[in-house]
Amino acid sequence: MTEYYSQHDRLFVAVDCIIFGLNHGDLSLLLTKRRFEPEKGKWSLMGGFVEADESVEAAAQRVLHDLTGLHDVYMEQVGAFGAVDRDPGERVVSVAYYALINFDDLDREAMEKLDARWIGINELPPLCFDHPEMIAKARRALRRRFSTEPAAFRLLPKLFTMSQMQSLYETILDEEVDKRNFRKRVAELRCVVPSNLIDKRGSRRGARLFRFDVEEFRQHPQFKL
Repeated sequence: MTEYYSQHDRLFVAVDCIIFGLNHGDLSLLLTKRRFEPEKGKWSLMGGFVEADESVEAAAQRVLHDLTGLHDVYMEQVGAFGAVDRDPGERVVSVAYYALINFDDLDREAMEKLDARWIGINELPPLCFDHPEMIAKARRALRRRFSTEPAAFRLLPKLFTMSQMQSLYETILDEEVDKRNFRKRVAELRCVVPSNLIDKRGSRRGARLFRFDVEEFRQHPQFKL
């Protein structure tokens, strides 16, 4: 280490992962309880420290894999959180990422091992440190992303009803969406394709099931809702 570096304080760099998913149709976050001090036993985002031989993004991918068992998870950086007193244990700067997980793809054993739980986005318990601030910023980023990109389909099941899609958008946007206008805009999207299947769990008449056509979107990548 050169003399220049040795003259400055060291600090820890961490990552925190804001993991969104649909749990029985409700937008939820995957949370766990801290197993050590400070704030042991309090609900927390899943996180960890960046190792000396890995990038910040690689650390986030590692944390996500440890919790979900998944590789190649869709994630976006939310920002860096570095208030001096954000972690009473040490001086820690955390880089937050949000991830979109399909509920059906999760490794249940990995979740149980870490005692992780899905909790509804509007039913969150008190969280440790500045995690509420991270979540609020991630939700704002999601609103921007959902309006111009087909990110929602990473949360929806492979086959979904129009009501499921509208409900997800209303939760993300935190406002009611006019049903007729929403369906009209969706109908203009070439990448949202109706199937021949009907979901009859909600009513005798049933609801048409749709799917997201990845190849169609690659050929015609226009998306706006």
